[in-house]
Amino acid sequence: MLFEINNLHIGFESRTGFAPAVKGVSMKLGTEKLGIVGESGSGKSLTARALMKLLPSQARIEADKLEFDGIDILSASEKQMRTIRGKRAGFILQDPKYSLNPVKTVGSQVAEAWRAHKGGSKRAALEAAINLLEMVKIRDPKKVASSYPHEVSGGMGQRVMIAMMLAPDPELLIADEPTSALDATVQAEILRLIEELVSERGMGLLLISHDLPLVSHFCDRVAVMYAGHVVEEIKASELLSAQHPYTRGLLNCMPSLMHPKKRLPVLTRDPEWLK
Repeated sequence: MLFEINNLHIGFESRTGFAPAVKGVSMKLGTEKLGIVGESGSGKSLTARALMKLLPSQARIEADKLEFDGIDILSASEKQMRTIRGKRAGFILQDPKYSLNPVKTVGSQVAEAWRAHKGGSKRAALEAAINLLEMVKIRDPKKVASSYPHEVSGGMGQRVMIAMMLAPDPELLIADEPTSALDATVQAEILRLIEELVSERGMGLLLISHDLPLVSHFCDRVAVMYAGHVVEEIKASELLSAQHPYTRGLLNCMPSLMHPKKRLPVLTRDPEWLK
């Protein structure tokens, strides 16, 4: 088991009092692909960041169990977390424009990720970086390695982020909306790339997304989050026939080329979903 979360609660102190954001979430993952779907603000990214201990100091985190490969994340020191973050668990964020350093070349940033976990000389790290850029199907990796982030496209920037996360050979890959800033064609290419790399390396994948059809095609299991709760967990192949009213509501709100509607329905919410 790569990670196990049991009864996770996350909240924040505010001027008006304590604000709960994640309420009793439980999930676990082995060497498989787990998707988390739900609306913005449902707690998807907070759950993933709690697993990596990347939440701000004002966050209050409680859980019966929050473990990565048997390591208790809640009591882990920062030194222990540095052996997990990046090295054993890679985290691909949403938009490379805000994740890559604008004043350093692409190659130097990938090489830095390599050296941080594997050591070696600067020259060896740069050679490894070029190999990684080639692995994520970047054409002319030497030229791209010498480019700055603003000189590459959004899709290429996302490939660079994937190369950085793959540098230490992680066991788990967390992808938080990895294609949200890309067009449909590039989205498909990036997801095919992630799928190939995860399968070839035998990694576990936690994919956070708003796109239900994408997750149903790409993952093994899907957890549906609503207002800080996991309201349903289902096999990805059965997602389109899910029974929970919230999941059905999300599915019904999606436009369809096969069955066009003059007006998309509005999701009707029920307080009973949170009980």
